[in-house]
Amino acid sequence: MNDRVFLFPGQGSQAVGMGLDLFEKSEFAQKTFRRADEVLGYPLSRLCFNGPEEELKLTFNTQPALLTVSYILFTLLGKEPLLAAGHSLGEYSALLCAGVFRFEDALLLVHKRGKYMQEAVPVGKGAMAALIGAGIDDIRAVLDAVNRELADLPVDPDGVRRVVNLANWNSAGQVVISGEKGAVEAAVRRLGVKSVFLPVSAPFHSELMLPAEEKLSLELDRVEFAAPRFPVINNWQAQRVTGAAEAREGLKKQVSRLVRWHETMEALLADPTAAYFAEIGSGRVLAGLLKRAARDKNRQLQIVNIENLADLEKNA
Repeated sequence: MNDRVFLFPGQGSQAVGMGLDLFEKSEFAQKTFRRADEVLGYPLSRLCFNGPEEELKLTFNTQPALLTVSYILFTLLGKEPLLAAGHSLGEYSALLCAGVFRFEDALLLVHKRGKYMQEAVPVGKGAMAALIGAGIDDIRAVLDAVNRELADLPVDPDGVRRVVNLANWNSAGQVVISGEKGAVEAAVRRLGVKSVFLPVSAPFHSELMLPAEEKLSLELDRVEFAAPRFPVINNWQAQRVTGAAEAREGLKKQVSRLVRWHETMEALLADPTAAYFAEIGSGRVLAGLLKRAARDKNRQLQIVNIENLADLEKNA
């Protein structure tokens, strides 16, 4: 019986050196990295292997880099899951591995996604903050109050709306908010809980991303989609996607809306057949979130990370 669930990481999981051991030992990895360099028109492989870190973490570089490494690892693993999910950008990796679109198309989509998201708000005008320990209902109430109070203020001189939204519901105790910098700061002050401002270049998954969503929607409509070979839980609804049209719609909607990762994990943990979970790609964030969620529900699971050649050999 297939009891495997694959999780694909999003932005923030990148690290200089990722994929290098795969490139050195695998002909498929070499071919895939070279194809990525060719399609993008610049040396993505060099950025992954050698950095510099400042260039690798630029959104339009990070997204194709993470997608490429996850795709190589999935292909070399040679196993298909019962179902899959990906956090934000990771939804593209999950759908790619499920055969929804071609690697070349996915690569260009995420490169443009990063570019459009970066262009939507001038650098320094937006912010994202992780809140630790606040309940989702309390956060919603505070954000509603802050947005009402700021609605009558004039827009920023750069035309940035003064708004703050839920961006990532990562776990029962961790929520990320996103929006105009002053609005995010006001919400953080009012909540009075532990918070960490994230080192990001744009307010992802907020209403301020609507211009990026509109541009990306046009790009998504130009790409051929197929039904996934295995179900993928989407971000904006935390529901299983089994058709091409709903896969496309999910990628459109997720740009400016909440990533419902906590609800995604709840859905995964509610499936009694799912017992083996693998985070496929750079980083270990999703495995850590899942371990805490499984502990809270007294679920005994096998949870592994597959981010390099040694991990592949261990989990073959």
